[in-house]
Amino acid sequence: MTRIVPLAAAGTLPVWRRPITLLFLMAVAMPLSFATWSALLNNFVIEAAQFDGSDIGWLHTVREIPGFLAIGVILVLLVMREQVLALSALALLGAATAVTAWFPSMAGLLIVTMLSSIGFHYYETVNQSLQLQWLPKDRAPQMLGWLLSAASAATFVAYVAIVMTWESLGLSYNTVYLASGGLTLVIVAYCALVFPQFESPNPQRKSFVLRKRYWLYYALQFMAGARRQIFIVFAGFMMVERFGFSVHEVTALFLINLVVNLVAAPLLGKMVHRYGERPVLIFEYVGLTIVFVLYGGIYWFGWGVVLASVLYVIDHVFFALRLALKTYFQKIADPGDMAPTAAVAFTINHIAAVFLPFLLGYLWLVSPGAVFGLAAAMALASLGLALMIPRHPEPGNETIFSQLTAPAPAE
Repeated sequence: MTRIVPLAAAGTLPVWRRPITLLFLMAVAMPLSFATWSALLNNFVIEAAQFDGSDIGWLHTVREIPGFLAIGVILVLLVMREQVLALSALALLGAATAVTAWFPSMAGLLIVTMLSSIGFHYYETVNQSLQLQWLPKDRAPQMLGWLLSAASAATFVAYVAIVMTWESLGLSYNTVYLASGGLTLVIVAYCALVFPQFESPNPQRKSFVLRKRYWLYYALQFMAGARRQIFIVFAGFMMVERFGFSVHEVTALFLINLVVNLVAAPLLGKMVHRYGERPVLIFEYVGLTIVFVLYGGIYWFGWGVVLASVLYVIDHVFFALRLALKTYFQKIADPGDMAPTAAVAFTINHIAAVFLPFLLGYLWLVSPGAVFGLAAAMALASLGLALMIPRHPEPGNETIFSQLTAPAPAE
């Protein structure tokens, strides 16, 4: 990977050595570790470490600290290229996932989770920057949809393996974590050996970038992080704690999510390309408001497991629409702002994630329904922000208010 190839010349390389192929391989490598870790986590912490709602909240708070510190990517990029950092972060994620079952205690899990989270969040930060630099604007929504579909396909394979073999082969947590983390490391090694380093035509700024005209993007990222954190921490935990789901049952539910996303992600990309970011995000936030209200009804009215499972799948479909936020930023941003703003956005996205899990963990002990009610309120706030996105965002037209505040042309 020591050879440097300008992005404009990458088209002369064989397909298997081009930037888009690297993006697809990384999209496959990440969920092999992260999705498997997530699928087993709730059962593992309850069985091995006797976690309650407060404990799982603290674990996810620690997991989100590296996301809050994603701004540190800017400093790392002073000494390391983005592509190298992406693969290094993926390797850390794979290694930490592989050894997760070796530390079945609160302290051990916090340490391993912190390490895997550094890998996950630094990879995601740099990966978003690389996607927005390497994908042309006219094809970005569709290609991002296909990348999501590739990630879903990789996770699908992992989940099928767990569902089919967990009970029949008597698998242990250690075996599954070692296998998934090891596969990620194998793919990372292949990418490091096969692909050259691609040079973007727009050098990325290696300094802190916080622009006033990006304020709506920052606000949407903040609300997305807060709202999504409630789902990540508590929706899966609910399926185990309230309905007694076993490992293969939780994984089967995840598997259904993956099948739906395999089909839906490319279609959602086309939807963003055809209708634009504003209507798609409005649709997402209206749908999420309804989903979280119904989640609350499971505790307020005693609704059953079928509804909970359906809501879990629908929520995952809405989550795929986050690609609209990426393309919104791609349309309004300066080309050199992709890397530093991705780092800033990840930090903003994780501000609430640092304190919400442990605080809501205590609220969960008192009223789980109230946790989901709060998520519905956050979705409504996001809807209000989405209404401020213009129909055709571009530099100078970042919000519906931009034309009102733009200076009048000289006569």
